[in-house]
Amino acid sequence: MAFPIDVSIGIMKDNLEKRKSVLPISRKDAQRWTKGLNIPHGGETVLYTGCMYQLIPYISATVKYAEKYGDSGLKNLARLGRTLNKVVSLTGFMALFSKTQEEEYHEILRSIVKLLQNAGVEFGYLYDDDYYSGALLYDLGVDESVKRHAEFVYRNLKKYGVKKIITVDPHTTNLMREVYPEIIPDFDIEVKSYLEVLVANIDKLEPVRDVTQTVVIHDSCVYARYEGIIDEPRMLLEKAGYRVVEPDNAGKLTFCCGGPVESLFPEKALNIAKKRVDELDRFGKNVVTMCPICLANLSRATNVLTFKDIALYLRDAFTE
Repeated sequence: MAFPIDVSIGIMKDNLEKRKSVLPISRKDAQRWTKGLNIPHGGETVLYTGCMYQLIPYISATVKYAEKYGDSGLKNLARLGRTLNKVVSLTGFMALFSKTQEEEYHEILRSIVKLLQNAGVEFGYLYDDDYYSGALLYDLGVDESVKRHAEFVYRNLKKYGVKKIITVDPHTTNLMREVYPEIIPDFDIEVKSYLEVLVANIDKLEPVRDVTQTVVIHDSCVYARYEGIIDEPRMLLEKAGYRVVEPDNAGKLTFCCGGPVESLFPEKALNIAKKRVDELDRFGKNVVTMCPICLANLSRATNVLTFKDIALYLRDAFTE
């Protein structure tokens, strides 16, 4: 059992409004993955991570904390904890995350950069100004805080003259492409997922090694149902040389991974993830994900299947 829902959401809301992120990831930590890549700063087209991949190790750590202590007497101190958190961030003490997991998720981002570069795509990065999008709080219905944060993010992008954004995950893509324009009347920035950008330049991608392998594809609910991004991952995997297996409940009928409510209902999220794992297990052991939340939730539900982000599969085929 997790901590009281109103307190958990309240802490994330306070963090977003005071620290521009639902969890206290520092600007230095959020951009550490870029070391050695020499991505230009700024430009009209920028890669925008929204910090989703960077936040997963923190989220995973808080989920473990909630599972361990959420049903104990410590949850009675949760409301006091929220009050203190408004003054000094306490979530950082809870989120003692795995450095190994952090490196795994950073490698996904580095792989996306290399794939785009190999496809001849020119883009920059905002480094300290690559802010969290507000996606998780939007999913949880904290609309007013998300609106204020979206306006902040938009002003920041306009300050740098950004005209096009390349996103790296489904939640940030959906929020910035569909929701931001609804709450910001003059929003005029083009938003595309890196998968869409890669497909638009697919003729420039040629496998550099043989990766003959059968993989089971797990569609992101957000990509498939809200953004219509279904064919793109399949086209890229097939161009790379993989044999793609379609499980039951694929495409728009894909099955939920259990997120993004794992921080509020860790047991329920895990049970949903286990159902999806059992379903996927009937079709193969190597599964492709394309969302950091799916990757984290499904991975913690099994030690039998191997879940790997699509960017890593594509990197193995298309980059040296």
